Amino acid sequence: MKHLILGAGLMAASTLMTSSGALAAGKIERACLQADRAAATRQLCGCVQDVAEAMLNRSERKRVAEYFEDPHLTQVLRQSDRNSDERFWQKYKQFGEAVGTYCS
Repeated sequence: MKHLILGAGLMAASTLMTSSGALAAGKIERACLQADRAAATRQLCGCVQDVAEAMLNRSERKRVAEYFEDPHLTQVLRQSDRNSDERFWQKYKQFGEAVGTYCS
């Protein structure tokens, strides 16, 4: 069921971006492309952005973009004792799993 809902959200986000003529890349897509990783293609980074828009709110997307810029921040998040960081870590892992499912 989760996959069905996420798939519908991705389709809606993709349609909205296409129909509105939005050519500007999102924050995560730009950070992904600038991360200088061999696998970072425009198609993959665009898919990651689409998943983020379907699953994360604006402040969460900003935070994830920072992880592309400084991957060490994910380790800091994972090791944090704060309850809010633990909740976000769980959501971030779900986001990663969804990216693996929809963008591979």
